Amino acid sequence: VQLQASGGGLVQAGDSLRLSCAASGRFYSSHAMGWSRQAPGTKREFVAAIRWGAGTTVYADSVKGRFTISRDKAQNTVSLQMNSLKPEDTAVYHCGVRFRGVSYIPEEYDNWGQGTLVTVSS
Repeated sequence: VQLQASGGGLVQAGDSLRLSCAASGRFYSSHAMGWSRQAPGTKREFVAAIRWGAGTTVYADSVKGRFTISRDKAQNTVSLQMNSLKPEDTAVYHCGVRFRGVSYIPEEYDNWGQGTLVTVSS
């Protein structure tokens, strides 16, 4: 499985940004796709995840109500719509896959792809 995130950039606080992840490979209903982020000098932080089949979603408390994860099964893509961005959202965002379903723990994901940088200025 290969994953490539895109869509990052420099925005101001309060702005919106939409990230996309192109995924190669075959995915099954039990698989989960997730987003994580990592700011310089910090641990990878879970952001959101979606179950490939049912489309059920989970979010970190820090982004709940502001971010929305979605997936397009026909295109094999996962998106992250980010609204009301804050400076503390600044990080490199990665998309990943977990073959055994959704998890809030980044280390439990099977693969994280290359990320895209999101910078939010105050």
